Amino acid sequence: MELFRREKYLSKIRAFYHADDIIKVITGVRRCGKSSLMQTIAEELQEQGVPPQNIVYIDLDRREYRDIRVPDRLEQLIVRQCSAAGMNYLFIDEIQNVAGFEEVINGFRTEGGYSIFITGSNSYLLSGELATKLTGRYLEFELYTLTFDEYIRMKKFYGKEVSPDTAAELNRYILEGGFPRTITLEGTDARRQYVRGVVNEIFEKDIRTRVKIRKTETFRIVRDYIINNFGATTSVKRLCDELNRNGLPVTRATVNRYIQALIDAKILYPCDRFDMKSRRSLSGEKKYYLADSGFYFSVNTDNRINYGPVLENIVYLYALSIGYAVSVGRIGKLEVDFILRDSSQNYSYVQVAYTILASRETEDREYRPLEEIRDNYAKYVMTTDRLLQKRNGILHVNLEDFIINGSRF
Repeated sequence: MELFRREKYLSKIRAFYHADDIIKVITGVRRCGKSSLMQTIAEELQEQGVPPQNIVYIDLDRREYRDIRVPDRLEQLIVRQCSAAGMNYLFIDEIQNVAGFEEVINGFRTEGGYSIFITGSNSYLLSGELATKLTGRYLEFELYTLTFDEYIRMKKFYGKEVSPDTAAELNRYILEGGFPRTITLEGTDARRQYVRGVVNEIFEKDIRTRVKIRKTETFRIVRDYIINNFGATTSVKRLCDELNRNGLPVTRATVNRYIQALIDAKILYPCDRFDMKSRRSLSGEKKYYLADSGFYFSVNTDNRINYGPVLENIVYLYALSIGYAVSVGRIGKLEVDFILRDSSQNYSYVQVAYTILASRETEDREYRPLEEIRDNYAKYVMTTDRLLQKRNGILHVNLEDFIINGSRF
């Protein structure tokens, strides 16, 4: 099957296709499309004239490589397969399956003549020698599940029906999620079942085997609580108190460890708070966003959409996918949904809401924090409204159109 090319990520990596001194590390939650991205890179290399024998692809999750679990076996496999003259392009999928892979990979990088691409499904990939010994010698490219613009384009690419009503498509995207494989599945039930399978796979492969979890039921409750309250300010202390009141004794350290396991497995993304006046990050309570909205609906039977956190989650992941650093802003007693910073240290400020047309009070609530900010960076109110307003130089934009058009903040 022809692969959908995810241009926003390919455009970031292309400059390094032929760099044999830099390891290209592609990370992201399981099943977000890392393998397909590497395959499209391999296709582009062949289109550029690289001979097929110079492109080596090793998927360590495949049955034929199930015995490749130690560094020596990995090195032997690479030497055996990379036998072509000239530059060899080495792609290794799920490399964290080999404990101690770092020295092997670094050895080939040092030797030269190997352009190396590796993937891993979690933050453990970058927690060992790759991070501590190879600083400056690798680049991480984080891949996310399909953002709304990619969801629409991928459906069209594979000949799936796309409604001209973008609001209807947005609802489908919210309910079914953005895992690429779900695009080819028929029916909401099948897509939900697939996402539930991803959740179970992550727990078995990325959490249970690496984090000592003795109280599985307590972990599940913490996981579901955080998932069910994504986009809300989370207090670990309050969560601990609630669990203890309900007969599940647990310490704050344990809850923090469980949350960190979800972050390391790329299920959650923490969003820090930033004080606008002092220009400093604030410690303490955080907001957590989901790697995919499908995680929420896969663990809940309720199809009702709470648009507030869901739309925030969509904007948050879209901003990350196009290269912005994101934090939650505080200015006095008011909160700005997102402060975005690009690679040139330019800022944008974003408020997200389903609508501001319900009442003047609703409109004021969304505009007031932005009106308190006294610099000249761009300010946005993003909603699903089609009737757009103008107020004090703040841009009111339709969220669906903004993302589908690939706009930047």
